[in-house]
Amino acid sequence: MAKLKSVYVCSQCGFESAKWYGKCPGCGEWNTMNEEFPTVSSAKQKNASAVNSPQKSIKLRDITGDVEQRISTGIKEFDRVLGGGIVIGSLVLISGDPGIGKSTILLQICEYLGKERSVLYVSGEESVTQIKLRANRLCVHTDNLSILAQTDVGCIVETIKSEKPDIVIIDSIQTMIYDECSSSAGSVTQVRECTNIFMQTAKSFGIPIFVVGHVNKDGAIAGPKVLEHIVDTVLYFEGERNYSYRILRGVKNRFGSTNEIGVFEMLQNGLREVENPSLLMLSGRPKNTSGTCVACVMEGSRPILAEVQGLVSATGYGTPRRMSTGFDYNRMAMIIAVLEKRAGYFFNNMDTYINVVGGLKLDDPSADLSVAMALVSSLKDAIVNDKVIAFGEIGLAGEIRAVNHCEQRVSEAHRLGFERCIIPFHNYKGLSRELKINVDIVPVRTIRDAFHSLTEN
Repeated sequence: MAKLKSVYVCSQCGFESAKWYGKCPGCGEWNTMNEEFPTVSSAKQKNASAVNSPQKSIKLRDITGDVEQRISTGIKEFDRVLGGGIVIGSLVLISGDPGIGKSTILLQICEYLGKERSVLYVSGEESVTQIKLRANRLCVHTDNLSILAQTDVGCIVETIKSEKPDIVIIDSIQTMIYDECSSSAGSVTQVRECTNIFMQTAKSFGIPIFVVGHVNKDGAIAGPKVLEHIVDTVLYFEGERNYSYRILRGVKNRFGSTNEIGVFEMLQNGLREVENPSLLMLSGRPKNTSGTCVACVMEGSRPILAEVQGLVSATGYGTPRRMSTGFDYNRMAMIIAVLEKRAGYFFNNMDTYINVVGGLKLDDPSADLSVAMALVSSLKDAIVNDKVIAFGEIGLAGEIRAVNHCEQRVSEAHRLGFERCIIPFHNYKGLSRELKINVDIVPVRTIRDAFHSLTEN
């Protein structure tokens, strides 16, 4: 038998090479190329022998089965991110920083799922006693929850075949080991092969499987990028350690809309869902203070209101400082340049700071106008009324461009008690007549018009 040649695989991105590199050609990381010996699995051997045996295709109209059958987790925010619940036979990857709440939320949903369904919780990091202690703290006492402390994928699959649980939880994929791979646990090859086996198991038996995945030092999901392509849904936990709020974001979802979020609050007895995140983000907002403005961004299909704070002060250095928390730094620099060029507000000798309250990160371009209003408000020490909300994308010519879901944003602002909305001019025509009567809507074409509207009435 010919000796297998070794390959060098990057532990960060999965790049493979026949020779070793100090710096990975794929992702540019240093000292991440590890030597591995590829093996041909028995499943691949069977597939190779069956190359010349074709299968008959099936017409779409002849396929039976309820594709919309879903299982509720008992947590509305979790169901929202999943697209309405757990799909039968799906493979879901949950990732996030250590201690963010991945294992906590999975153990919490076991209490609700255990009322009518059997759940198998497989842990490669904790003993059964440790899981029992954590379950007591989270008040999980269901009789239909089984615990298995095992890392061998073959044993886990055999247990799934024999017990046939309704739902399986794997915590975590980086601790799983496949015997036919010679590399260590957590390597690119092991993670890829183990995920493939769990995917085949989920599809073959129609059992939903949740897989917990770790992240690397850059915050990306550890392991090969193909890991995210194999699974049906990728959920990512976001949040700062110093904040009690956690955001579960749907990065990929084959059975629902992407970029949906669920908001949770970390308490002593686990995660609690926040049904009205806008009200939570605006709690404790200062009144009659310059340098603050409320933005409305869309997270999936949900409008969320967030407070944007700006601070402009004279610099003590030759080069002014620019700092941004929760908002893209490069976009903030662009907005400052537009304000100087198109509106005549100069920040060249001013330190400028932007902060989004509550640890929320605003990626929606509609937050541009709120950031600009907060900066000018602080620069001129002019107060933006606490009943005013502004949103719109700023172009390089100083124009306010239209945004999507304008009516949903205005309706959410009106529901939370805001009386005046500064919106892009091109969005005004699409609003309903009832909304125009109930809310003082100010359509603006440029950033100059937006600032002049603050002095009116």
